[in-house]
Amino acid sequence: MKTRFALLAMLGVVLASGCRRAETPAPSPFPTAVATATPTPGPEPAPSPAGPGAALHDPSRATGQAPDRFRVRFETTRGAFLVEVTRAWAPRGADRFYNLVRAGYYDDVAFFRVIEGFMVQFGINGDPRVNAAWRVARIPDDPVTQSNRRGMVTYAMAGPDTRTTQLFINFKDNASLDSQGFAPFGRVVEGMAVVDSLYSGYGEGAPRGTGPDQGRAQAEGNAYLRASFPKLDLVKTARVVKP
Repeated sequence: MKTRFALLAMLGVVLASGCRRAETPAPSPFPTAVATATPTPGPEPAPSPAGPGAALHDPSRATGQAPDRFRVRFETTRGAFLVEVTRAWAPRGADRFYNLVRAGYYDDVAFFRVIEGFMVQFGINGDPRVNAAWRVARIPDDPVTQSNRRGMVTYAMAGPDTRTTQLFINFKDNASLDSQGFAPFGRVVEGMAVVDSLYSGYGEGAPRGTGPDQGRAQAEGNAYLRASFPKLDLVKTARVVKP
């Protein structure tokens, strides 16, 4: 408990300084590999296909407005859980999530950072070409209207206006994150026991720990994660479902 709070305090100080780094874990409680004008070289995005899956490779096609309230069922390697989104809580975040799910973005995505008693983070696609397309597709922040209580779903970020695709689910009440701008947009309404059971043995990510390195996960996708961290649990599918 003391170690976790000490880590949060340290990271919160660095986050407040506005420090950001490209393609390496950013100094935030929820580091994301943030692209800048000079990102680490990686695979070129695939040409944008036509048809229903076009948005997966072209964020400019993923701009629809979400319903006022909707649910997404996550089928995982540990079982299923259900997230209910209330758009009024964080409209920009809800719209992005809705479009990502409809594009199939979260299918075959790993829960790559699982910190017991804190949160589970996911949202790096298994295909490096998809990551390259979405890495700079940031959305503006939403005001924080809900607290980061247990089961709440929120975007990971590395500073103001850096949200893209990465999410976290709170394992416990983390109200200290509210003042840092982490705005929940949904909550787990069924299957929180499944979330609690996700594999956490790798701990914190590199370079602070021995877990997955986000830069490599972005650049190499699931090939890297499966070879180096075979025990990670995965999202099999994520689909919008009827209430």
